[in-house]
Amino acid sequence: MGLRGSCLCGGVAFEVDPPFETFVNCHCSRCRKASGAAYAANALVAPAAIKWTRGEHLVNRFDLPDAKSFSVAFCRCCGSQLPHLTRSGAKVIIPAGAFDDPLNASPDRHMYWASRANWFAFGNNLPASD
Repeated sequence: MGLRGSCLCGGVAFEVDPPFETFVNCHCSRCRKASGAAYAANALVAPAAIKWTRGEHLVNRFDLPDAKSFSVAFCRCCGSQLPHLTRSGAKVIIPAGAFDDPLNASPDRHMYWASRANWFAFGNNLPASD
């Protein structure tokens, strides 16, 4: 296995074999609400590419009832978003922020760009601080 990831409290951990099938920044309103940010950065892999190494029993899942395919998984102790199977079971969605190891990949596209938040500032023109 290649890349390690975990939740904020460390109760849940996983490993993923790269490469990612795709790596996207999703700007839909559901992903913004679920992530609490301007977009959700998600890597997708085949189910065989992920292995839980600790705390899988701490992972809770929420399927949005009125949505055809929207779900999130999270640690029931700390609330961190975690990997989950798509409803079809064909892919695993991995929140990029859950990785502990540096990624040798970057998002390959923006999804639902037309739905992006009106306050989203694209690019590197903002001042940075530590």
